[in-house]
Amino acid sequence: MLHPITGIPFPTKPTLARPKAFRWVYALVVVLVVGWGIFLYTFSRSYNNVWQAVYHNGGIPDGYDIRGIDVSHYQGTINWERVSRAGIHDAPLSFVIIKATEGEQLMDHQFRRNFHEAQRYGLLRGAYHYFSPSVSATKQAAHYTDSVPLEQGDLPPVLDIEEAGNLSAEEVRDAALTWLLLIEDHYDAVPILYTNLRFKQRYLSGEEFQRYPFWIAHYYVPELTYDGQWKFWQHTDRGRVPGIQTFVDLNVYNGSMYDLQQLCIRPHEETAGG
Repeated sequence: MLHPITGIPFPTKPTLARPKAFRWVYALVVVLVVGWGIFLYTFSRSYNNVWQAVYHNGGIPDGYDIRGIDVSHYQGTINWERVSRAGIHDAPLSFVIIKATEGEQLMDHQFRRNFHEAQRYGLLRGAYHYFSPSVSATKQAAHYTDSVPLEQGDLPPVLDIEEAGNLSAEEVRDAALTWLLLIEDHYDAVPILYTNLRFKQRYLSGEEFQRYPFWIAHYYVPELTYDGQWKFWQHTDRGRVPGIQTFVDLNVYNGSMYDLQQLCIRPHEETAGG
């Protein structure tokens, strides 16, 4: 800018350039602050999935002798020979429950292989159906019986019911009971009922469901505080087992191996005779 009388430019203040070292320090501080925030959010919450999986060694509870897994096509192609020799925490892997069917038509594309290989390598096996609330329970039961060749010595059929969809609580109960009763009649074995704690309490807590062995999904707690009888506990979805490349669900059985074997499908004449 020029002086209005002399026409001489006003002196200007020199622009002070920030040293490069200052800019690097500033950037480092920003990175550290952001990183610390992410760390606190991810790891400091006591029941965050990642923290619990690390702190509890994948959420593995102590005090159980019978341990198992459940799998589906999400686990990819499983090396069952390695799985059969695996141990979980302080016990061998004893049982596996395999996804078989879903809804009226869907079948897990790894089911036949997984079901055959589990038996081949000496694992106690079972098969579950994922229930769709938008499909008739009768049709879903027929799909399971047409697709799943359970044999003597296998675990009973399993109903995995986790969604209510547009059904009322009463409709959910009726649909679940329809499937369970049809399946029991077909295989001559009382099915296992799988769901999470909240779903059980909201929809399936009536007396009519007490006779079904309960498999509860409840993650990242050191011990199960469910106020009721249960047989299986799916305690984490972030387990690691040799022979499986992905995370896998880990389970415990609430009882002895003898008890678990007694739960399995028995010869018809034995069940009929009590």
